[in-house]
Amino acid sequence: MLIPSAAEPLFLSLSVAFTEPTSQRFLTLLVAAVLTTGRRTVSNLFRTGRTLMNGDLSTYHRVFSKRRWTTLALSKSLAAYILTRFVPAGPVFLAGDDTVEEHRGKKVYGKGCHRDAVRSTHSFTAYRWGHKWVVLAILVTFPWSPRPWALPILVALYHPKDWNLKHGRRHKTPVVLMRQMLALLIHWFPHRTFIFSGDGGYGTHDLARFAHKHSRRLTLVSRFYPHANLYAPPPRRQRKKGRPRLKGAKLPAPARVVARAPRTRLSVSWYGGGTRRVQVVTGVGHWYKLGAGLVPVRWVFVHDLTGTHRDEYFFTTATDMAPRDLIQTFTGRWSIEVTFAELRAYLGLETTRGWCAPTILRMAPCLFGLYSVVALLYAECPLRHRSASITWRGKQTTTFSDAITAVRRWMWADWVFETSRHSDAFSKLPRALRATLLYALAPAA
Repeated sequence: MLIPSAAEPLFLSLSVAFTEPTSQRFLTLLVAAVLTTGRRTVSNLFRTGRTLMNGDLSTYHRVFSKRRWTTLALSKSLAAYILTRFVPAGPVFLAGDDTVEEHRGKKVYGKGCHRDAVRSTHSFTAYRWGHKWVVLAILVTFPWSPRPWALPILVALYHPKDWNLKHGRRHKTPVVLMRQMLALLIHWFPHRTFIFSGDGGYGTHDLARFAHKHSRRLTLVSRFYPHANLYAPPPRRQRKKGRPRLKGAKLPAPARVVARAPRTRLSVSWYGGGTRRVQVVTGVGHWYKLGAGLVPVRWVFVHDLTGTHRDEYFFTTATDMAPRDLIQTFTGRWSIEVTFAELRAYLGLETTRGWCAPTILRMAPCLFGLYSVVALLYAECPLRHRSASITWRGKQTTTFSDAITAVRRWMWADWVFETSRHSDAFSKLPRALRATLLYALAPAA
């Protein structure tokens, strides 16, 4: 397989996670996964990239089920490439969330019954059988998009409490899994600072305490509670006898402050890349939880002046962060929701058919990483292949469907058809027929 020079740095950075035979097969599967439409089973990948593959089909199945490699090494290589190439300096903005992937079957490893946040409402709760994945992504702003793109780098499987009890394992909540992934990122890149934004499920005192402990390297931004327990810091100890005080005077809850405080008007970046006029009230205090101590936080109340969005409370563990920056950091995390939707629409999430533990723990995380790979390849894609984007009235930005279509055309034209097996035959076709063939081979989904 002929790899263009523009894509070699990315592929070489990923290949270091494998031994040589496995590396060749994994990269071939990676190219086939981009070119394939529909289900992302290994058998379907084999149908698309058969002429690129050497050896028996079973050797490609064993890449996920038998070979000795870890997703952590692959994640580290992918994160290092993204930071070096697209975020070389300054703070790194992260987004985290969880999503449920339907995967039925009696022998499927780690499956459980999970609440589906997409289909659930305040009055109705929908459940799905399958896997719940906790995802940590780097937010990267590309020149062709007004909003940041959330590129997944670390993925962890959440096991239900009854599953852990049955298998004798310690139960880990999604917050604990996210905390462990953030700790990994801090360990891998000791000279970088990170700003993590998570939905309300990750706005916990436990994660805030972890961010405060690593305040020089990590900042947490999330939703807050209108009636949170806020206190002043403990006064300086005057006497040597007795236990020291754990907290100072009780401060008014955010909701009480908002009821009587004047509001400031701001124009901030909003969900999806637009701007919005809002009114804000902000304050600082120490968030207290019994047995866990104090965490200094800055909270912000946000009222949307257009009236289309409900009132919100946000907080951060960086008390010196400006209210505008806090709001824009949180609204920027919406990109990870877009990533989940596009993974289902264009990359075949929920279509894998593996059932054993190694395959489950590798295949779905690789699909999340495939989203990052497509975005990174599009950033290196020659301009002549980007003209395949579909335009309509009102469209002002490049979508993921545009990106994957352009990358597929690039792969077919400069990778697959340039191999010795195809180059002579493809070059003899008329230019118009070649263009039509590429459009047929490279649909968005």
